[in-house]
Amino acid sequence: MPHRDHIPVLLPQVIDALSVSLNRDGIFVDATYGRGGHSEAILDILNSKGRLFVLDRDPSAVDAAKTKHQHDDRVTVIHAKFSEISTELRNRSPEIKVDGILADLGVSSPQLDEPQRGFSFSKDGPLDLRMNQNDGVSASVWLSTVPERELSHVLKSLGDERFARRIARKIIESRKSHPICSTGQLSKLVADCVPATEPQKHPATRTFLAIRMHINRELEELESFLPRCLELLKHGGRLVLISFQSAEHRIIKRFLKEQSIGSPGPREIPFRQSEFRPTVKLIGKPTIADDNEVRVNRRARSAVMRVAERIAV
Repeated sequence: MPHRDHIPVLLPQVIDALSVSLNRDGIFVDATYGRGGHSEAILDILNSKGRLFVLDRDPSAVDAAKTKHQHDDRVTVIHAKFSEISTELRNRSPEIKVDGILADLGVSSPQLDEPQRGFSFSKDGPLDLRMNQNDGVSASVWLSTVPERELSHVLKSLGDERFARRIARKIIESRKSHPICSTGQLSKLVADCVPATEPQKHPATRTFLAIRMHINRELEELESFLPRCLELLKHGGRLVLISFQSAEHRIIKRFLKEQSIGSPGPREIPFRQSEFRPTVKLIGKPTIADDNEVRVNRRARSAVMRVAERIAV
């Protein structure tokens, strides 16, 4: 069932950016369904001819979507990673072109709030951190064997953790006598070895973020997903991306910039202007949540929305 405490971020801005009201009989994709807040708003605008495809890698999210939309013929629910978007849609409609694609890269409220999912350092539970608990290895299994240098690199590169080496060393030392199996264990271990340098942020925040992103291969998924969106969008179709972490911001910003320039090769080579083939145009500047939204939904405080429109090549 929908999670009553889940609040979709930047909701009015997303709906406006997707131009749903101008394409009420269009085809849209919510590539990261979560608990469906954005999808519900899209469906409120679409008419009976409109269609919405929703994807999620989390079986719980897929079950929630199937329950919620079981009587709505406009909705197709797909259990898949968002990097599989083009394969999944073309398996259902080989020539499909869509009017808009949304990807909200944030973790949903149920994942954070349900201890058994192992995403939260504030509620003790199994140290899992997988979006799909049937896929890959859990965080606890990974931490039981990962070399110290690799762990330090993950914490630094994905979590921007200043104390990555110290935390990695402590984890390796601790696991020799006590396997790290719970979120409470890891949270306390990190809090005990690093200072609380950021007000209102737990010392283990960046560690949990980095491990989660590594376990789920989130950056690899994002890099695979972005070009596939361009394959599916029709001329004038909109791509709306909401990211929360610096590594995600960098990947999206670089991809959209490169696609909006359309350079045929390395920057060092002086190509003629006529040789450039941009595939998108950027729409507006990056959008962030205002103070009112952040007061209501603290998880919106680091959200950044970027929008691009597909153009003919």
